[in-house]
Amino acid sequence: MPYTAEEMRARVLYRDDGVLILDKPPGLSVHYGTKTVEHLEQYLPWVAFDMPEPPRLAHRLDKDTAGCLVLARTAETAAQLGRLFLTGRVSKTYWAVVLGRPPGDAGQIDMPLLKVHIPGMSKVVVTPAGKPALTDWRVLAGDGRLTLLELTPRTGRMHQLRAHCAYSGFPILGDPIYGPELPPPVPLHLLARAVSFPWAGGVATAEAAPPPHMAATIEALRAVAGP
Repeated sequence: MPYTAEEMRARVLYRDDGVLILDKPPGLSVHYGTKTVEHLEQYLPWVAFDMPEPPRLAHRLDKDTAGCLVLARTAETAAQLGRLFLTGRVSKTYWAVVLGRPPGDAGQIDMPLLKVHIPGMSKVVVTPAGKPALTDWRVLAGDGRLTLLELTPRTGRMHQLRAHCAYSGFPILGDPIYGPELPPPVPLHLLARAVSFPWAGGVATAEAAPPPHMAATIEALRAVAGP
């Protein structure tokens, strides 16, 4: 759906002279593509505010993933953020609703991932030939059929959280690539919940609320779990 300037500005979670953190809507690609009619880059001039140029992406989120997206407001900031991401100094927390439940209440997934190309898309597979990939997980709520997980990626591989959950036996609800149902009955239930990193002598941090489709599922799970 097209967004207005006011709607996009209302999605700004954090802003200073060099950094902007945006609550990216689900279903919106971050980049232009040959099959992409609508994408985030076309809206970035609306969140330039007092800068002569629109902000630029410091990293990316999948099209169907909602939540915290870090943007650089200057070329110098882009370089600084690039170094922070490269050296693992950006802390990212995700929420995911998965099918089933992991064993236990917390743990770590250690599965190397390799990017492969198949007709019409790219994905990752678990193989010893892949790059190291680590994801910490913690159960927040569940009803036996669905579970709300907090996921903390320790590496930054393509589709890491989606693949790790799926290959571990608890795919993310609504995942059109790694989920058990094609097409899935609901949108992807994956949220970039929070991000933080050292910045300007302090810490830049932001937290995104779940999008409506995910908020309704989480509310139901927490109601089952009780106070």
